[in-house]
Amino acid sequence: MKVTARVMNGEDHEVELPDCATYARLLDEIDENPEAAVVVVDGRPVPEDATVDADEVKVMRTVSGGR
Repeated sequence: MKVTARVMNGEDHEVELPDCATYARLLDEIDENPEAAVVVVDGRPVPEDATVDADEVKVMRTVSGGR
């Protein structure tokens, strides 16, 4: 399955994944830390352990810190 991952404020990636791949695998393929990124499909965040079922996703990097 070919998936386009559009990283917000970053690059677009074309990734070839097996049919049973998870969103965690997708993040790994594009070198994004799953603890610092969220995959969004149709405007909604998806769990990392869900099977990829979209041909285009957005990847939003999360920011944390402060006091």
